[in-house]
Amino acid sequence: MAYDPNNIFARILRGEIPCKKIAEDEHTLAFHDINPQAPVHALVIPKGAYVSFDDFSEKASDAEIAALTRMVGKVARDLGCAADGYRILSNIGQHGHQEVPHLHIHVFGGASLGRMINKVTA
Repeated sequence: MAYDPNNIFARILRGEIPCKKIAEDEHTLAFHDINPQAPVHALVIPKGAYVSFDDFSEKASDAEIAALTRMVGKVARDLGCAADGYRILSNIGQHGHQEVPHLHIHVFGGASLGRMINKVTA
């Protein structure tokens, strides 16, 4: 999957599409998902043009990697999920059902989230 500079997250970063911002720093932006799948559902994205976690882990600077990791934790704490637990998820590629070609980490919480995934039989 190639990076599309007109993907929705790139457009949010350029200010072309509004978001309900939670937090922002030099390298990351966190905001509420417009179609929440849990009582708490936030997205954390890097400001750089990275398609996936694989792309990010290979090409991002140490500062970008640290900022993304810290922002995920900050969002979970700020939204009240850290005490009871939360789930983070990043869909990557076709088999991972990635829909937007910009790395994004979902932060889910606010309720019991059930099993991580259904068992797959070979």
